[in-house]
Amino acid sequence: MDKNKDANHQDFSQQMTAILNYGALNLAMGIGYKIRLFDIMDQSDCPCTASVIADKAGLDERYIREWLGVMVSGQIVKLSHNIQGDDLFYLPKAHGDLLTRRAGNSNLGVYTQEIPLLTQCAMEPVIKGFYSGQGVNYENYPEFQNFMAQLANAKHRDVLVDRFLPSVDKGRLIQRLKRGIRVCDLGCAEGIAVMLMAEAFPDSEFVGIDIADEAIEKARTETCRQGLKNVTFLKSDASTLKDRHDLAKSYDYVTAFDAIHDQTRPSDALEGVCAILKDDGLFSMIDIAAGSRLSDNKDHPMGPFLYTVSLMHCMPVGLADGGAGLGMMWGRQKAVEMLDQAGFKKVEVLEIPDDPFNLHFQSRKK
Repeated sequence: MDKNKDANHQDFSQQMTAILNYGALNLAMGIGYKIRLFDIMDQSDCPCTASVIADKAGLDERYIREWLGVMVSGQIVKLSHNIQGDDLFYLPKAHGDLLTRRAGNSNLGVYTQEIPLLTQCAMEPVIKGFYSGQGVNYENYPEFQNFMAQLANAKHRDVLVDRFLPSVDKGRLIQRLKRGIRVCDLGCAEGIAVMLMAEAFPDSEFVGIDIADEAIEKARTETCRQGLKNVTFLKSDASTLKDRHDLAKSYDYVTAFDAIHDQTRPSDALEGVCAILKDDGLFSMIDIAAGSRLSDNKDHPMGPFLYTVSLMHCMPVGLADGGAGLGMMWGRQKAVEMLDQAGFKKVEVLEIPDDPFNLHFQSRKK
């Protein structure tokens, strides 16, 4: 019995050591990603000194040497020496394939910024929430929201028109978009998805809806700059759409990209989508790939990361103003159940090309 206890103690001690090391490594990698050190090192075909890296980056050598100490001890960067005995540093190309901006949809380096940003934005409000049970308002997350918008925009530019839309309704949606239909993007933020679709399908009409004044104004300004005539933006709370008689049965197709689980009243939002869709209209809800029971997700390869993002952002913003607090990890079973209750039929749960994080809940209005 004592031997088992000692073994368990040793195992957990090693686990704690790994947690502390990887937590620190994530922070340092987030810094390196933001100031483009990985991209700069990725451009070198041979090992370089810290001085050379500092010159290429236009940054302070002493800070870079300390950062490189983290990267070498964390086995992200390889260390070697020249004949004078100087330290040389090299980012293996296989690592660059996952850490740099050139990696496209394979880029995992960008996600190292999430936990540091959420800690900066919301750690104290979230801790207070443990005592009060209250949510945290969006106003606490300006830098994180900007980061997520940039992330979503980059993904939309890479895959929306060329890969995602052709996968919808077995390719039939593309033909309808070319002929001309009315489309709404719910939770459109600064409107990049709407504008990309509007540019690709000039005979269709597109409307972006979001609750944030600043995002809507930016979207309108950019639409004017691009000269797009088939786009409009509306400020509206998704939970009130079912009461908007002016929008009833207005749209052939509605999208919601990672927008529903953050809603304070997600059931009302889904009913609103159903209300603004035409009869037999199509809804594409893109949301996290997870199960609805904790036991479904305990072996999820990114479970701790995703639950932490939910704890620090998705759940507390969903609890604001007495909201439901659905959280990011609400899962496919709960999502299908809520879509059915909102008035959708034939809910198909589909994998998304080049997107292992999310699922496509393709649904038709009853």
